[in-house]
Amino acid sequence: MPSQPTAAIIVIGDEILSGRTADKNINWLATTLHERGIKLVEARVIGDIRDQIITTVRTLAGQCDLVFTSGGIGPTHDDITTECVAAAFGAEVIRHPEADRRLIEHYENTDLDYNEARQKMANIPQGASLIDNPVSAAPGFMLENVFVLPGVPSILKAMVATLDDRLPGGVKAFRLSVQTTIGEGTVAAGLAEIEAAHPGVSIGSYPWFKPGAYGTALVVSGLDEAMVRKAADAVLKHVESLGGTGTVETTVTGGNTP
Repeated sequence: MPSQPTAAIIVIGDEILSGRTADKNINWLATTLHERGIKLVEARVIGDIRDQIITTVRTLAGQCDLVFTSGGIGPTHDDITTECVAAAFGAEVIRHPEADRRLIEHYENTDLDYNEARQKMANIPQGASLIDNPVSAAPGFMLENVFVLPGVPSILKAMVATLDDRLPGGVKAFRLSVQTTIGEGTVAAGLAEIEAAHPGVSIGSYPWFKPGAYGTALVVSGLDEAMVRKAADAVLKHVESLGGTGTVETTVTGGNTP
């Protein structure tokens, strides 16, 4: 059977949990990973709490092929992600010579002082490899199977774009959406049996509503395109057996809109 590497995302920051800042990184990373054939299996949002960060990183790094963190690598006192990721793997945090050089060069071209707070962004776990930052110079890093990235979406996106040769590829999931105006509660019976009869296929049910109409998007996904198409045909026949009509459409993500 075709396979996919697995991944998890850890969003770190009290500002996310308090609602002061809306996270934009999970959805973008999930879409990017899907396009590379990497399966996102979990995403967590946690606060700036040392023990929680260490435990979460250690747990997910042991369960998944790849882990991506966002947030907590800036210059302020509550930016503790670097030291926590280092502690999760028993590594020492050092002033990284190359990270320091990049930041010195960056601030030489500005009116800003490369002060002690900004120098903190050159602290990297020993043994980690740097992740280039083409926007603001302060690098992220990779330690073991954990990619440590900033929380600012525009910078995170630019840094992920530099990782092409460091991310494994897998088989991109193939998805078809069976759209019907039958309600989810009516169409639900029988979907589990169809899924069980088609190995490697999953069926998601997503109700939709718009003025004067409602219905359900039944998203059939898997790594084997032929098997997905067979399952989608079975779902369409199931819809028709209930007196409804449906259409089969190719979908990229989600599939929860008509």
